[in-house]
Amino acid sequence: MSEDIARRPDKLTSAGLDELSVLPVFFKLAGKSVVIAGGSDAAAWKAELLAASGAQTYVFATNVSDKLKELTRRTGLVHIEHRQLQVRDFEGAALAIGDFETVEEIDAFRQMARKAGVICNIIDKPKQSDFQFGSLIERSPLVIAISTDGAAPVFGQALRIWIETLLPDGLRHWAKAAKSWRPKITALNLDFHARRKVWEIFARRALSHPEKKPDESDLEAMLAGLHQSNADKNTTHVALVGAGPGDPELLTLKAVRALQSADVVLFDDLVAPGVINMARREAQRISVGKRGYKPSCTQEDIISLLIEHAQAGRRIVRLKGGDPLIFGRAGEEIEALHRAGIPVEIIPGVTSASAAAASLKRSLTERETARRVQMITAHARNGQLPDDLDWRALADPKATTIVYMGVRTLQALANRLCAEGLDPNTPAIIIERASWPNERHLTSTISKLPQAAEAAAIQAPALVIIGQALRDHKSEL
Repeated sequence: MSEDIARRPDKLTSAGLDELSVLPVFFKLAGKSVVIAGGSDAAAWKAELLAASGAQTYVFATNVSDKLKELTRRTGLVHIEHRQLQVRDFEGAALAIGDFETVEEIDAFRQMARKAGVICNIIDKPKQSDFQFGSLIERSPLVIAISTDGAAPVFGQALRIWIETLLPDGLRHWAKAAKSWRPKITALNLDFHARRKVWEIFARRALSHPEKKPDESDLEAMLAGLHQSNADKNTTHVALVGAGPGDPELLTLKAVRALQSADVVLFDDLVAPGVINMARREAQRISVGKRGYKPSCTQEDIISLLIEHAQAGRRIVRLKGGDPLIFGRAGEEIEALHRAGIPVEIIPGVTSASAAAASLKRSLTERETARRVQMITAHARNGQLPDDLDWRALADPKATTIVYMGVRTLQALANRLCAEGLDPNTPAIIIERASWPNERHLTSTISKLPQAAEAAAIQAPALVIIGQALRDHKSEL
């Protein structure tokens, strides 16, 4: 098929690193000494963090908070000196932390630290600090830190909470296993590519079964992968993932985890960039969108890509807008993958109908007026209104009807519904880009909606909702 008719899959490359405001590093402090000047609760939190890292922490202060006193009783790693810090106290210290308010105190502390060659942090004073503490996510020995370069610590804390919800606590067991198994793998004297393959298998198993406590059978499976001509069958995997209607925050946790473990991501045109960016940086991203009345990838192209990458031992995520099992042609892909002997997982997503109803703040069902919900597509293979719809059901005044892909056939749909007995004054709403920042919706009746949508220049993707459950709703264009 020629390029002016068919569209080929587009491969996207990941951008390089932007300029970093800070360099993220991790200090090993076990057995080393750290000095803290100040006895406040803020200093107590830093002392607790340092002690948890194994540092011998020396606190110099004339007034000490109850939290610091309680900390010294709980751990033998925090020591309180009831006096002011002096230059000699910096000797041998790995880090220094100060809790001061005045510029004079900060300058004096920094000068002593620099004279001793020790880098320092001034609590809540990022501009006067050589390094900063980030918001921590602890799955030790897996530790994640977030920094906003001191611009918005509360924002960093909010991000920490968000990421916490994405990382199962069980990942700490996988991190501990990795630490335990590394000497055994190192002793095998594998070359670089073999070592990388072992740890790739490890990462895939961990992300696929994050709540499983790994055991020696997992290590055996990792090593067995080295002796197979193809990647371990358990790592060859295609996941059909619902990308939701557009808002990245409507992704399920399972969808995010699949994206974070994928080697290849195939996505439709209607998938929002924010959703695609959830994929790990190293993943190959391929646009395979089908675009109405425009050059598009064929379904055969997409299936060939899925099989090709799966047979190469890669983990593939096939991102479909909304839910993959609702008007997403998922059945063809599932069948083809089954024939090729490739495991398939389905991860459902928030369909556009649910997102649109949520945006409208309207229930699609009402005890007296809307006893059922029905979903249809108003777009046949030939681009026209399908002629095999159940018009009697669609004209039912007690149903709420959701119409996908109905912008171009809206006039024909409205005419046929009214001809089949639906009241022309039945409320109808068209929602353009439900859940996107530029979402619009227009309220009318089924008989008048086509002209109103044309006047408002409504564009796909758009969803039409018809039914008495929508009565008394106002437009927001």
